[in-house]
Amino acid sequence: MAEIEWLDGGITAVPGILASGIAAGIKPNGKKDLALIYSSSPARVAAMFTTNQVKGAPVLVSMEHIGGGAAQAIVASSGCSNVCTGDEGLRAAREMTKIVGDLLGIPPKQVLVASTGVIGVPLPMDKVRAGLPKLVKSLSPQGGRHAAEAILTTDTRPKEAAVRVEVNGRPVTIGGIAKGVGMLEPHLATMFGFLATDAVISRVALDAVLKRAADRSFNRVTVDGDRSTSDTVAILANGLAENAELDRAGRPLRQFAAGVEAVAERLARLLVKDGEGATHLVEVVVRGAANRRDALAAARSVANSPLVKTAINGQDPNWGRIMMALGKSAARVVQDRVSIAFDDEVVVEHGMLRPGARLDRVRSILATPEYVIAIDLGLGPGQDRVWTCDLSEEYVRINGKYTT
Repeated sequence: MAEIEWLDGGITAVPGILASGIAAGIKPNGKKDLALIYSSSPARVAAMFTTNQVKGAPVLVSMEHIGGGAAQAIVASSGCSNVCTGDEGLRAAREMTKIVGDLLGIPPKQVLVASTGVIGVPLPMDKVRAGLPKLVKSLSPQGGRHAAEAILTTDTRPKEAAVRVEVNGRPVTIGGIAKGVGMLEPHLATMFGFLATDAVISRVALDAVLKRAADRSFNRVTVDGDRSTSDTVAILANGLAENAELDRAGRPLRQFAAGVEAVAERLARLLVKDGEGATHLVEVVVRGAANRRDALAAARSVANSPLVKTAINGQDPNWGRIMMALGKSAARVVQDRVSIAFDDEVVVEHGMLRPGARLDRVRSILATPEYVIAIDLGLGPGQDRVWTCDLSEEYVRINGKYTT
């Protein structure tokens, strides 16, 4: 296992990575709404996008741009998602990449673009055009926090993470920022997850590492079971670490992958912890499934159940709702083999309330900010996990008046 050293500074902890975030007036509240991440050296890129059939113009443009395998910049806006905006939206997304490319002296196709916010509203390009020169001028090796703030929508705080790992004896740095606390149950992406590294790595290997990391982190979180139209995960690798190129399976690639997965997992947990209206972060762990696919299906069913999530919010030890969610899942479930525990307190054995179960202790566990719901299906070796949060009245308030 790779030795992982946690660093301050988020994405700009990575050598050669500059970032900035400014207020351009897209958001009516005057908060930061334009972000830029820039590698001062040419970089290889890998990216993943929403699997929602409705995709924003920025997603479509970025999907075109990663075809070349190289990118040096990611420009992102918040407050307007530029989704369902037709040809006008595509022109706006392409114009953003051209302006940024021209200002940085790089081809527009080496600029990825992302937008988040309300669907169906045209991007106010007059404000964007005026803001982009200032955004580029503000680039700084300490600008990661500003970029992390500028991509937020209903998030209450920025999400950053960075690590240093030894890769075949050389130090390699990986950093990232993320946002997205609602409309969040990704499949192959998340709302926004922007990462960077100074590793020298082949495009094929970088793509494989990102997919594996996303599957184990961003693909294991849910706030409300919905999937955004703007989900984008991307990683830039600028090679400044000057390590021997990572291009095939082996210990060095595993060391690097462990660092990427550590950053992605921390960001994913931060997303769920800051879920809209959330007061609890809960890890749903399923063991003893017939196979891993069943374990994930069972965990997702529990993690996405509105009845389970409201019980989490109310600190109600209503284990029957968990049994219900298991039974309705696509996983094979045999009722009298199921056991359920909250942290280490076993409540259910053989599909029934365990004699002597201490529900008072369970209530005290449910009052803590973070805990584990551990489920054993008693059927086989399959296991997996999903991070979820509670469903609160605040979530309903936020989303009941999102556009008003």
